[in-house]
Amino acid sequence: MVGRQGRVTGKIGPGLVGEVMVPIRGGVEAFYAYPSVPDEEIAVGALIIVVEYSPPRTVYVARAVV
Repeated sequence: MVGRQGRVTGKIGPGLVGEVMVPIRGGVEAFYAYPSVPDEEIAVGALIIVVEYSPPRTVYVARAVV
């Protein structure tokens, strides 16, 4: 999971549980997402990269550099 890219489908920010879609296991799956940098907000549609994974469905993400 760490290092995979995905898209934000639910706003990520302080005090919010966001959602991202990440391609994995031949499909695309939804994960609960938190910002890896405190107080960072990531809007819906943004490209992200998974920085940390907490099984079964939680990830910490950062904006991907395009």
